[in-house]
Amino acid sequence: MANGRNTSSSSSLVRYGTVVSVLVVLLALWYRSPVQNSLDQRLDTVLTSLLRAESKVDVDSFRRPKVAIGFGGCVDIIVDGVKLLNEIGLKPSKTPFHHDCIESREQLSQSFAYFFPPGAASERFLSNDTLFNELVEASRGLHGNRWALGGNAAVMANRLASEGCDVLLGGRFSSEVTEVLSDHVTVAGKPVEDPDIHLILEYPTGAKWGEYVSRRANRYIVHSDDHNPLLDSLEDFEEQLQSFRPDLLVIGGLQMMDNFPFEKDVREARLERLNKLMLSVDETTGIHFEMASFVDKELMQALLSRVVPHASSLGMNEQELPNLLSLLKGGSVTVLSDPNPRVATVLDQMRELYRLLSTERRGQAGGRRLTRLHVHTLAFQAIIVTTGSPWKNTMSATAKASLTANRHVCGSPDINPSKAKLIMDDSFSISRQEGSQRMPLLETKPVTCWEEADYEVCVAPVLVCTDVYQTAGGGDNVSAAGLVLQI
Repeated sequence: MANGRNTSSSSSLVRYGTVVSVLVVLLALWYRSPVQNSLDQRLDTVLTSLLRAESKVDVDSFRRPKVAIGFGGCVDIIVDGVKLLNEIGLKPSKTPFHHDCIESREQLSQSFAYFFPPGAASERFLSNDTLFNELVEASRGLHGNRWALGGNAAVMANRLASEGCDVLLGGRFSSEVTEVLSDHVTVAGKPVEDPDIHLILEYPTGAKWGEYVSRRANRYIVHSDDHNPLLDSLEDFEEQLQSFRPDLLVIGGLQMMDNFPFEKDVREARLERLNKLMLSVDETTGIHFEMASFVDKELMQALLSRVVPHASSLGMNEQELPNLLSLLKGGSVTVLSDPNPRVATVLDQMRELYRLLSTERRGQAGGRRLTRLHVHTLAFQAIIVTTGSPWKNTMSATAKASLTANRHVCGSPDINPSKAKLIMDDSFSISRQEGSQRMPLLETKPVTCWEEADYEVCVAPVLVCTDVYQTAGGGDNVSAAGLVLQI
């Protein structure tokens, strides 16, 4: 009898417990639902408003804008970075360390362990051919690997063409790579049989490698290029540039020179040739320089004297901005900065960069006035444009850059709010200075623009993709999309 009563009592308790659990879940859903619905509605409203801002301006389909862009390109092998390192038996280093150039398995482990936890993008030359080939072979056999068009110039060229431009691209490609370029891209450069290969070690937010956990999705890139560091399409590009008559010249891919083992004076000679090309461009043609991950101080100083002064527009991410600022002020290379900076911090850095470069160029022979700055971060886009300059449609361009960030990373032209989130604050200070004005993030007008000094500033939130397809090439796509509506 006692056992029967216990069994009955236990069954009642189980049923009671189940009912209580269901009620708790229902209550949780009841209380959560209005909040979640509010967040979903907010995302929908921000998306609709950004799309409306983007669509205010159309690219001229009758007279397509003409953009010339150099230099280089490659084949990207995109893999899960942690899986690749595990595949070759590379254990996580207990001593994370930054290396300008990767020479061994130990240095690769230390370098990846340095950039992986904060989720900071990095790109390094791998001088060890045996190790690079081992990585390439392991990548080819890794489940889920993908091949894609790579290289700053080539990726930007395809984006510009897809957005309505005719493009002249300086680079040397194999026939297989040329086939994936848009019909609106003309290649200036002799073909090659074996293209340069870049290994893209992607990882999502929360990825684990040993004791390390990534705080945001990003990538670590290694390459061992033969063609790109030499800018070996420069002469062919220069020859076709005059007859092409571009509305805009874009320079990118120069980070391939970083820590490359050049023969004596070769790098200086190639940069001098590039300098002469930039000086030959008509003053009415805009010149944009796309920054990248640079760690070679001598190379950066050479770029600051031969390339940067002749660009009227600069594009960069949240890592490259403080690095450039540090070098301009006589400091050292800044290898790793805050991967999630506040809006006020970035705007103050942009103002300082704008002021420093404007001062540097006064009276400099052949120097152009800097009239445009675009900084792309995970959370937001920020563009500064000089009042009265040829750059137009800054508000729409900022919106387009923001939307392109989601489209590229999610791998879809259609933005799905259920796979996105806003990480930008509901309001932001326009400066870190005490008493600075705060700007609200308005769902119905998410691109915030205002006048300051002799320029206009526009800031737009990014609908951050939560279902990451690819981060590599994000900056190139975003920067190109921002340029399209401003030329």
